[in-house]
Amino acid sequence: MESLLCDEVLQEILQRLPPSSSSAVPLVCKRWSIVHRNCRYSLFLRFPSANPSSLPAFSSYLSRFPRVSSLTVVLVPPSDNSSPVVSFDVVPDYDDDEETNSSLLSDQILLSVASNCPNLRDFRYLAGPVSPTALLSLSSSCKHMSSLSLTSIRPFSFRWLTFFPALKDLSLVDCGSFDSSNDDESELELPLESLCLSEIRAGDCGLGWLWRRCTKLRRLQLRSCEGTGDGVSFSSFVRCLPGLQELELRTCRTIADGVLLRLAQHCDSLYSLLLYDGGSRDGLLRFISRCRSTLRRLDFRLPLDLDNDHLSAVAENVRELVSLRLQSCCLVTGEGLKTLGTTINAGLEELALINCDVIEKEPGLLTTLGQSLRELRKLDLSYNKMLPDKELVSMLVSCKNLVDVKLKGCRGLTGAALLSMLNNCKLLETIDIKHCCGIETDTVEFFLLNSPRIRQVHVEESKLSGVAKTWVSQKFIQIIG
Repeated sequence: MESLLCDEVLQEILQRLPPSSSSAVPLVCKRWSIVHRNCRYSLFLRFPSANPSSLPAFSSYLSRFPRVSSLTVVLVPPSDNSSPVVSFDVVPDYDDDEETNSSLLSDQILLSVASNCPNLRDFRYLAGPVSPTALLSLSSSCKHMSSLSLTSIRPFSFRWLTFFPALKDLSLVDCGSFDSSNDDESELELPLESLCLSEIRAGDCGLGWLWRRCTKLRRLQLRSCEGTGDGVSFSSFVRCLPGLQELELRTCRTIADGVLLRLAQHCDSLYSLLLYDGGSRDGLLRFISRCRSTLRRLDFRLPLDLDNDHLSAVAENVRELVSLRLQSCCLVTGEGLKTLGTTINAGLEELALINCDVIEKEPGLLTTLGQSLRELRKLDLSYNKMLPDKELVSMLVSCKNLVDVKLKGCRGLTGAALLSMLNNCKLLETIDIKHCCGIETDTVEFFLLNSPRIRQVHVEESKLSGVAKTWVSQKFIQIIG
């Protein structure tokens, strides 16, 4: 039978195998191994130690996968006990200058990638600093690179970006300063549409060069940033805002208010805002009061900065809201949530109240919200540890369109909540019940066997009976433990 299958048909069959079976394919025969490599488009490689002597093995391994288009390389210390997807285990041979040694090794790894992966489009290199020279070599070989993630660049520069004409998505963890005294004044436009920068310091120079050239930016993420660059860079920051659709500010307290103010002044297209651990009450209130009608998604983790005034402003100014996510918002009360729910009842599709003690403080809140938000499709009540069955059940009776429910860490729930979901949520496809110690194995089994549309379940493997394991295998239900 094997001889009757041409390579194209065999490749199509192998691509449809589940991961558990696919890993054994190379052991069948040499032909199957070659065909399997040719249909692998994604690789995740971990180095258990930083050692140049592993490079030949790394390069040889990459050469076996000529069609790989997505590659992630992570450098882990020798003491890391995690199981590597691919391991190049050698005895460490450390240099006295560890940082220099790491940088040289990173450059050699990039050169190896450049020579073996001409079809690479998505590259995540989380294994140390790289040089602009190595990035130029990568750009000359991987001409279709569209997504790139790096930890740091030494010496720091952004000018190498001009050699990646197809790059749409850039993520850089360790931002730094570079000499901008010779900054050219040509306004060459970069193709970047998504940009993620971490750890920008207030006085970092040269960022203005980037801001002025990111006029096509649609998504911006700033993480643990103290600024957007020095004075010159800050004045150029507004150049990237007019077309922005998504903004994420994570732990950027010192700059959050300033960024939101300029966003309200210069952006007419913002669709999604995520704000975690940053800003002030007044600054956020001013932004919501001035925001444009395009805003659809709000995601806040502001334990002591978000209150009912903000929810009232959202109800008044953001009439087309489709997603609201609140996490650890201690000052929000049931009154504010009810007012918001009544105002935007028709359009809200996603609601998340993660670790929000208002659920436990005000019995009946979920019942009222369920009656107002009957079109909800996604519900996340994770880490409300004392959430009782009756509160959740009373909400589920009204929310019959749910397809995704997350209840991770809700220790007060029992099997009764799961059975209610089975009776009321006929469209359910995804559920997370990890760390719900009140839900037993027999209830999980009954739920799986009687949920017609379930496709993904987050649950501990210890709660899966033999019958349940057989069933999920036959029905191709994904279990995430």
